[in-house]
Amino acid sequence: MEELIKATGKVKIVVHDENGVVKEERNIDNLVVTVGKAYITSRMIGTSSGVMSHMEVGTDNTSAAAGQTALIAAVASSRTSLTSSTQVTSSTADDSVQYVCTFPAGTGTGALVEAGIFNASSSGTMLCRTVFSVVNKGASDAMTITWTVTLS
Repeated sequence: MEELIKATGKVKIVVHDENGVVKEERNIDNLVVTVGKAYITSRMIGTSSGVMSHMEVGTDNTSAAAGQTALIAAVASSRTSLTSSTQVTSSTADDSVQYVCTFPAGTGTGALVEAGIFNASSSGTMLCRTVFSVVNKGASDAMTITWTVTLS
């Protein structure tokens, strides 16, 4: 019997203006990087690495690659604590974790093209990285990223 477990991700980005009006909404695939997969398996044996707790955005559109361990060009002071983390189980073989992060006005501002999930407020382990076409987040805009990582 052959059974393969695959880790995949989906990212939803929503940018709101200062009045709460949606300016932009995107749905993007992402890559669970090699160190992210090692993080998942280490948790299965009780390794005490911190849980995923932050997201970060950046400005470099270098393609996501399995060997990456950080964003290529993180926006200064953009690493932000997650708003929520939720395990989502289903009646099928797929189970997911959903991470939500809101970048308030003045945080993560610029022409953004990359994002990642991390287990620390600086450095730490990167679980996933995604690259997308430019999302312009102005200084008065808020942006919410909902990231779903599925094991199937």
